[in-house]
Amino acid sequence: MKNSEVRELSDKELVEKIENEETHLVKMRLNHAVSPLDNPNKLKESRRNIARLKTELKKRQLAEMQKSE
Repeated sequence: MKNSEVRELSDKELVEKIENEETHLVKMRLNHAVSPLDNPNKLKESRRNIARLKTELKKRQLAEMQKSE
């Protein structure tokens, strides 16, 4: 997921995406522990997607806090 795609999402969609990505990452980690994944780079990609989503959400929260001051 690209940063431009992340910026287009609403706050509610961001929260839902974060939850989905985190559950998906946990499932992938469990599967990888039992038997190796075909492409272990998907773990890295998923972690980075979660970080992108959380960064955008935090950025929006900080911007809203500054507006209210």
